[in-house]
Amino acid sequence: MGNSASQGVAAPSVSAAQPVATASSAAAGTASSEKPKCKACCACPETKRARDACIVENGEENCSALIEAHKKCMRDAGFNI
Repeated sequence: MGNSASQGVAAPSVSAAQPVATASSAAAGTASSEKPKCKACCACPETKRARDACIVENGEENCSALIEAHKKCMRDAGFNI
């Protein structure tokens, strides 16, 4: 009842596990396209420790420089933050 010519033709599948490259992600640079070498919880312990201590002692609104330094370190480690 259907067209026999359409049999055997497979539609391209898209895997959710593979990221799709876009112009904005390609322009982000090589650091963000690298796979992180460790888990996020273990990356940048020095900046994380300083950031957390500052937030506890002074409040988040007074630690923007340390927060940004930790974000930069995470990006340099390959995390998309």
